[in-house]
Amino acid sequence: MPRRIEAATVIPAEGNKPKIIEEFIGRVNSGDHGLSIARMKSPAGWEEPGQRPEFDEFTLVLKGVLRVDFEGGSMDVAVGQAVVSKAGEWVRYSTPGTAGAEYVAICLPAFSPDTVHRDA
Repeated sequence: MPRRIEAATVIPAEGNKPKIIEEFIGRVNSGDHGLSIARMKSPAGWEEPGQRPEFDEFTLVLKGVLRVDFEGGSMDVAVGQAVVSKAGEWVRYSTPGTAGAEYVAICLPAFSPDTVHRDA
């Protein structure tokens, strides 16, 4: 039988400014370890430490612009665009624009603080 997810769980976020992570599917909210789906809302000027996660991350931007730094460069991902970061790649996400950003992140397997491997 299908299982309805009634609401998300807000997960603590890393970064220089408050960011909202609402996990709908994942280890915390639904007990799923194979996949996580979360809506992110980050303010203008937000940035997090770089990371080299053990999971693939698929990100779809709904509002604003998400900047993705990677070894060798950076790219801006705008509304209606997506970015795929593969496990083992170094990435750093930020929202340097004045509007911040809202986006959906899907991690395979599910996001875990133990497997994200953030920079010190």
